Amino acid sequence: MNWAAMDWAILGPALIAGLLVLSTHVPLGAKVLDRGIVFIDLAIAQIAGLGVIAADALGLPEGGPAVQAAAVSAALLGAWLLTWTERKAPKHQEALIGVMFILAACAGLLILAGNPHGGEHLKDLLVGQILWVNHTQLLWLGGVSAALLLAMRLGWVDRLGRFGFYAVFALAVTASVQLVGVYLVFASLIIPALGTVKLQGSARLLAGYGIGIVAYGLGLALSALLDLPSGAVIVWALAICSLGASLIRR
Repeated sequence: MNWAAMDWAILGPALIAGLLVLSTHVPLGAKVLDRGIVFIDLAIAQIAGLGVIAADALGLPEGGPAVQAAAVSAALLGAWLLTWTERKAPKHQEALIGVMFILAACAGLLILAGNPHGGEHLKDLLVGQILWVNHTQLLWLGGVSAALLLAMRLGWVDRLGRFGFYAVFALAVTASVQLVGVYLVFASLIIPALGTVKLQGSARLLAGYGIGIVAYGLGLALSALLDLPSGAVIVWALAICSLGASLIRR
């Protein structure tokens, strides 16, 4: 084990990023699971990633406002499409979400086909770069998370109906996918929700946050000690912590 890798200057910002992701993803994950549209996060995350890939292909500065605008615009367009398909074909919504995910993923591959660094960009999109988050990214994620939590708390999301839910989801996922990647976005949404499915109200939220906080801390520490990819280790930590919480509750 490499104890020298336990550097708070690196792990601290990564943990803060994880906590900010959890702040919105835990309550949204519970709603997604209750609605039975589990793969919406994968679809929206992939669509937001497609916006980033397209912006990069156009030569826009990496991580700049234009790239963020492209990602948000793509995600909101995906939210609008999902609102429309839920109204027109509610029985097939989950299948249509899957189709949107595949189309967005393949579009990204086509755009990256002529890019010599395409494989690296695709890996960053899927597994993220949580260990290398900077203060600007944390401030951006913190501001978006605070605004979304306030909107959910004040009931603004419910007033906008279907589109309100999908739009909030799109903004939350867009803010997090560039930092932690598609896999960790999905895991942060669904795994704590699955581990607390038999709880209700504030008890479910608190338990979900507890699972997420412990898993992110444990995953980051183990990935540093064992020199393993942080995103993948955190995903497994989320699964193990969620399973452990379910067994303890029983």
